[in-house]
Amino acid sequence: MSAVQGGKIMWGKWIGCSVPAAGRERFSEGQRGWAVIAGQRGLVGQVGGWDPATGRAHVLGLWSDAGAYRRFMEERHDRVFAGTGGRGGYGAIETADGETLLDMPGDAAGLPAALGSATLLRVADCRLLPGRAEHFLEVQRDVWAPGMAAAGGMLAGTVTSLGDHRRLVTTLWSGPEPHERYVAGHLPALRARAGLREDLHAMTGHLIPLEPGWRVLPVPAVTAG
Repeated sequence: MSAVQGGKIMWGKWIGCSVPAAGRERFSEGQRGWAVIAGQRGLVGQVGGWDPATGRAHVLGLWSDAGAYRRFMEERHDRVFAGTGGRGGYGAIETADGETLLDMPGDAAGLPAALGSATLLRVADCRLLPGRAEHFLEVQRDVWAPGMAAAGGMLAGTVTSLGDHRRLVTTLWSGPEPHERYVAGHLPALRARAGLREDLHAMTGHLIPLEPGWRVLPVPAVTAG
């Protein structure tokens, strides 16, 4: 059963790409080409950018449900992919997708609004210890979500399941300054309350300034008649 607030079920997709310096502009051009899916039924939004720490490109896509995502993948993805240059511009790629288990409220009026206005994406790619999935989600709901919302500047967030022992925690921020204030003033206490060592085998973090040209927001699909 989905734990998403309000009974909503969403589907998330996470993409990470290693892009050589010489291919960054070509890759960016390709990402801008994904604007053609703005009318795709079920799209909640897509954002991405470069991780300054590693130089890797990361893209987060959110869909209304698994069916909408899979219809897009089966019926349209390959044509759009080819039209944006396909594999040009990058080397190794990692993709994962799964159900969004928790919707974290923040300063924005929901995830679509947050995807439209955020300038910073924080990602925690969490590998869980066996048997800790339920507790991990409880801590995200009861400790991290209200703690980040109280800090100010966190617009909205999600927890997505990428497999039995992997969870992706994504939060959208209005800018780097609110996130820096959160890290300095709120994060230490929240971390102590959360008891991370009880749940996590490993965690990789990414702090990604969002590229405006990579943002894809939904528009109503055009229908005949």
